[in-house]
Amino acid sequence: MATHTGSEGTVKVGSNAVAEIRSYSVEQTGDTVEDTTMGDTWRTHKSTLKSWTASVDVYWDETDTTGQGALAVGSEVTLNLYPEGASTGDSYFSGTGIVTGKTVTASFDGMVESTISVQGTGTLSNSTAA
Repeated sequence: MATHTGSEGTVKVGSNAVAEIRSYSVEQTGDTVEDTTMGDTWRTHKSTLKSWTASVDVYWDETDTTGQGALAVGSEVTLNLYPEGASTGDSYFSGTGIVTGKTVTASFDGMVESTISVQGTGTLSNSTAA
């Protein structure tokens, strides 16, 4: 069984790497509808629609125009999330999404950081890097 450390990961917008990544997350969810009928003793459900969201935490870098800069609120992007790196044979998640939020935070004794939120618009695929 393979395990990986978080430091192996990377995020790309299309084929462009996002600079200064601190962390990222991707969540997949599936909706259900109830189909319980009279006489049933247990509630039953059917699977319906799936969706996904992602967030990327970075040290803010205004010079990263093709990575962080491409993740502007309202932009539709192809987001590629690589948990184990982007070498040939590595597994990764890929999907089209809309950037729904961007927060920039700073404190006097810390780094300027940013969190970018993406709402998926369709399938999130799990592929292998070529």
